[in-house]
Amino acid sequence: MIENFDMSMVNWARAQFALTAMYHWIFVPLTLGITWIIAFYETLYVKTGNEHWKHITKFWAKLFGINFAIGVATGIIMEFEFGTNWSNYSWMVGDIFGAPLAIEGIIAFFLEATFFAVMFFGWNRVSKRFHLFSTWMVALGSNLSAMWILVANGWMQFPTGMAFNPDTARFEMQNIMEVILSPVAVSKFTHTTSSSMLLASLFIISISSWFLLRGRHIEMAKRSIIVAAVFGLITSAVVGFTGDEAAYEDAQHQPMKLAAFEGLYKGEKNAGIVAIGMLNSDKKPGDDQKPFNFQIRIPALLSLLANRSPGSFVPGIDDLVYGNEEYNIMGAGEKIERGKIALSALDTYKKAKKEGNGDMAAAALASFNENQEYMGYGFLEKPEDIVPPVATTFYSFHIMVALGTLFPLVCLAFLYFTMKDQLLNKRWLLAAGVPMFFLAMIASQAGWVVAEVGRQPWAIQGLLPVSVARSNLTAGTVQTTFFMFAILFTILLFAEVRIMTKQISIGPEGE
Repeated sequence: MIENFDMSMVNWARAQFALTAMYHWIFVPLTLGITWIIAFYETLYVKTGNEHWKHITKFWAKLFGINFAIGVATGIIMEFEFGTNWSNYSWMVGDIFGAPLAIEGIIAFFLEATFFAVMFFGWNRVSKRFHLFSTWMVALGSNLSAMWILVANGWMQFPTGMAFNPDTARFEMQNIMEVILSPVAVSKFTHTTSSSMLLASLFIISISSWFLLRGRHIEMAKRSIIVAAVFGLITSAVVGFTGDEAAYEDAQHQPMKLAAFEGLYKGEKNAGIVAIGMLNSDKKPGDDQKPFNFQIRIPALLSLLANRSPGSFVPGIDDLVYGNEEYNIMGAGEKIERGKIALSALDTYKKAKKEGNGDMAAAALASFNENQEYMGYGFLEKPEDIVPPVATTFYSFHIMVALGTLFPLVCLAFLYFTMKDQLLNKRWLLAAGVPMFFLAMIASQAGWVVAEVGRQPWAIQGLLPVSVARSNLTAGTVQTTFFMFAILFTILLFAEVRIMTKQISIGPEGE
């Protein structure tokens, strides 16, 4: 079907998409999370009539507006890359992947953009209640927009609600509700939006701490911190719950990703979670070397997380690559063989149809249907190709979890000392609060690295490898645009940082 993979082109296309996604993700989580907090600030203003809450609302809304505008620019470029660098992917699954993106643009982004104008230019032009309604609609629209994008991403991680059409060689949607309500899509949406609210809470705590350290806008900063700390505490609990659910879904549908982010090579019962560990960089699938130079594990917790049963078996990388008869796990080698049979049968079917040979077409189609579940494996060369970069996935996951454990403690400390009216005296806490936003951003980016690097080599889990999803471009073409985008995104980032720091230094109006 598709021959002559140019892996250098594929790797440059991977790098370009990763570059775009990671720059885009600098802006998106703040937009998703801070809109809810701004809406809450404005609700307090409308309920109490206290002008302090209005100044607070307008200040954080101004920072949100700067972030929103630059985030949109990077997001548009990312969607274009599906057509430029991943045209095989777009052609093969455009009917499915394109639907949620189209709904996102028509409904969610339209809702967001419409009320965005009222939110920013409607002060004193519309009633307080309509302005408040507009702010809540911006928050709702932003998060609905994320929902549809995460539905599309969730389908790539766990393809469902579709069928492969052998006549067109395309995947076609059969049930949109299965796509929307896929457990992977639901867990990705809830985990992403709750972690974005936590990140936004820490953004407010960071800037407010900076104000308090300099003795500026004290009343505004303390009021901002109380609301942000409460939001941070609540969303921390939600992040923990949804993160556990996301890992469970990985265990059920992407066990290789789970094995990679835990560095688990040999499957075991009562499998423990690695609390702290350093991987052995020489370790390869199938060899006898130890996977860790050192590790501290919590017994049975990984089995509980993966299967909701502490004594259950969790497959490791070797089990998934080479198979495990005891636990009825088919190895990647057999899947590759069956995948190649499926691809060969599909090729025979198309030729027979073209030649009008009905019997041969029927036999080939039967063979294809029997093996089509493994079709994507037919593009791989060896069993070890199904293993993602283990070190990148492992360390990203553990950095995310470690920081995610720290954040609720920080929020609790800020809430406690603010309620006790002792925050100004706790300069160590204020100094610790300033970098919290940057740590939250590292945790957020690490989460996406786990999700996207951990599912390699697949563009669509089990069905379409990244190497097949690419466009027929030269490596040099993609390399050129990679550096163009890198320069453009860096300029946009510097522009955002400069504009935002200037607005922060000016502070809220009317204070």
